[in-house]
Amino acid sequence: MDELHTSFGVTASRFLRSVKHFLSSDVGGTAKLLTAGLIVLFIVINGLNVLNSFVGRNFMTAIADRHIPEFARQAIFYLLVFAASTIASVSARFTEERLALLWRNFLTRRAVNLYLSDKAFYRLDVSGKLSYPDQRISEDIRAFTVTTLSFLLMIFSSGLTILSFSGVLLSINPILFAVAFVYAACGSLFAIWLGRPLIKLNYDQLDKEASFRSGLIQAKENAAQIALSGTEPHMKSFLAGRIDDLVANFRLITSVNRNVGFFTTGYNWLIQIIPALIVAPAFFRGDIEFGVITQSAGAFAMLVGAFSLIINQFNSISNFAAVVTRLSMLSDAIENPVQSIRSDIQIDDAGDSLAYDRLTILSERNDIPLLRELTVVIPPGARVLVTGGEGQQNAFFRATAGFLNPGSGRIFRPANDGIRFLPQQPYLPPSTLRQVIVPPVADAENPDGRISAVLPEFGLERISAAENFQRELEWHTLLTPREQQLLMMASLSVARPRVVVLERTEAMVGADELRRIMTRFAKDGIACVHIGDAAEISFYDATLEFADDGAWRWKAGHSAESAGGVPH
Repeated sequence: MDELHTSFGVTASRFLRSVKHFLSSDVGGTAKLLTAGLIVLFIVINGLNVLNSFVGRNFMTAIADRHIPEFARQAIFYLLVFAASTIASVSARFTEERLALLWRNFLTRRAVNLYLSDKAFYRLDVSGKLSYPDQRISEDIRAFTVTTLSFLLMIFSSGLTILSFSGVLLSINPILFAVAFVYAACGSLFAIWLGRPLIKLNYDQLDKEASFRSGLIQAKENAAQIALSGTEPHMKSFLAGRIDDLVANFRLITSVNRNVGFFTTGYNWLIQIIPALIVAPAFFRGDIEFGVITQSAGAFAMLVGAFSLIINQFNSISNFAAVVTRLSMLSDAIENPVQSIRSDIQIDDAGDSLAYDRLTILSERNDIPLLRELTVVIPPGARVLVTGGEGQQNAFFRATAGFLNPGSGRIFRPANDGIRFLPQQPYLPPSTLRQVIVPPVADAENPDGRISAVLPEFGLERISAAENFQRELEWHTLLTPREQQLLMMASLSVARPRVVVLERTEAMVGADELRRIMTRFAKDGIACVHIGDAAEISFYDATLEFADDGAWRWKAGHSAESAGGVPH
């Protein structure tokens, strides 16, 4: 996979940029304070570990010498060191978790904001260049923040351990220090050679798990359709294939883990005996005390453990490498969304009305013109019907909304949110009634009483209760599709944009209701562009017709016609 070969330099640069954004953000001061606290706590923990090695040596020597008063004194020291180490370790863990949560909150909010800005989420979905961005934002960011902090603290702690216990081992036996260094270096290289395939396998496993969960979500969201159409066997086969994929990949992971496990287990067992083999002869000669053997074993284990960070954490490191690669791709994708469609259509949002200047739209599949050289101006407050083939209507609606379409020309739209779009099947995210009805910029201008008065005009009396203004509701379960459409039109009446563009709204709310609402909009000075069909064309102030070959015709005033030009 080409994505897995993202250069280390690029990934490291993005990582450092992420840390810089975090530390310079609104929560940067808290982050710096928590980081400083962690550094202090880890220095304290390391100092206590060194102190514990000497207390342990004296404690064991007192046992070997049968020196009861010294034994009792060292036992008290032992308990005090254990208590202090417990307090410091728990405090460090708590601080680390708070810092990780703070970082995750910052990164997740930033990723969501970028993902939902400038239609990045749509362009990523259309391009298909990035798999499962939802999992990357939710799961991968969580794993990234927690694991990054853990690794950085382990590296810092290992550095302190190496500095502290190198002196301990050198004072006992310089050869023991050299053996610890060589043993850890050779072991690390061998572990990397054995476990290198885990990085790609773990990357693939994350995608395969996400693919399986996506299939389960599809089954849940389309439960009624699956049950009615009798396609359960097809869904079972689909999910079984996803299970086979993730199980097969995980088998490969377990095979590599087995090989790494054989090595790391033997590697860690030998750590226990190597110090005794080197130091014991000196004890037999009477050159050292018995406690020195136990101290050397503990110091050797601590030092080799610090040198062996890659070996002891290889599985975590391989998972982390996969997560960093996925997040690096996510960062690149949402900051620079792939535009799979190249378009020369220009959108100008500084106008007073909706107008088109020599707009040509081509088919995405074969570049056949769907619309040729459209040049019209939508009159203020006019009711305009747009007819033609379904593909032409879809392309016209999407181009007006700012979606990329192959073609050329210019589209002029009202400034300052002066244009609103209502697709045939709108989506209402969980929100309060006020959030649905009132634009954020006009919130203070619309008291609850005014909103309550508007809702009955659209047949929505049952949701005008006062508690709905403050309570977050799942609108897709509370309202029928028709009621959701009417609620969106009620929000348009409150927002009062200059232009609203409707997509086949009559199919959802009915022709009579649509005419009544459009009449209300016209009285408020709102121009309505309805893309669809209508039995009573005479109701509209103008009609824009698209022919199969892309030609267009504007019919104004029910009689005067113009083709290929601006309406009179």
